Amino acid sequence: MARTTERALSVVVTGGGSGIGRATARAYAAQGAHVLVVGRTAGHLEETAEGQPRIRAFVADLADRDAPERIVAAALDATGGIDVLVNNAAVPWRARLGEIDRERAERQVATNLLGPLFLTQSAVPHMPAGATVVNISSNPPTRGWPANSVYGSTKVGLDFLTLTWAVELAPRGIRVVSVAPGPTLTPGLTRARSGQPPRQRDDFSRVPLGRPARPEEIAWWITQVTRQEAGYLTGAVLRVDGGLSVG
Repeated sequence: MARTTERALSVVVTGGGSGIGRATARAYAAQGAHVLVVGRTAGHLEETAEGQPRIRAFVADLADRDAPERIVAAALDATGGIDVLVNNAAVPWRARLGEIDRERAERQVATNLLGPLFLTQSAVPHMPAGATVVNISSNPPTRGWPANSVYGSTKVGLDFLTLTWAVELAPRGIRVVSVAPGPTLTPGLTRARSGQPPRQRDDFSRVPLGRPARPEEIAWWITQVTRQEAGYLTGAVLRVDGGLSVG
């Protein structure tokens, strides 16, 4: 990890109550960082922090307009700075065109795209040179994804923010990287596939490696791109998808 001072790193992970966010928070804590995990459900965050003295839970909904400022204030209160911001929180509702609910779609956009945008905008003034923003995206922009018009669009948009912010923030010494997981064994994947027939639900044949990722495998890459040794990496979209995007 990039070390901007002698103090332990300060890391903020949104969507830290389960899955990739939980695995990422624990991975950073195991490396000695102080981690603020953010999510909507206190119980889930407490499970993430259980037995982890370096992890602190903070309840906030990224769709709320005042959430970014409150999250940044909590991080500064806890450790005095923000060295790594992991924009992981997302709402994965599925619906085909003709069935998209406006209220749900607006919430998806607010959580998946506007939330990371305004949280990063609030955090950057407090991030020193050597800090890193990691956006957790998903699908590439060159393939359709039925029933995921809104979700997929927000994730493609998040990658565009990565490219743009990498240029904007480079003069400040702040790097921005997207980590784009493929199918990963998280509660979100379980919910997304719950309405499918068992044969399709358990079929990962489109993934060249033939299986979904474990959250810990994705977390490993997230921590790697924020290491000091990765200091020349910015504006990249790292697809950790078992070959799905090229297969």
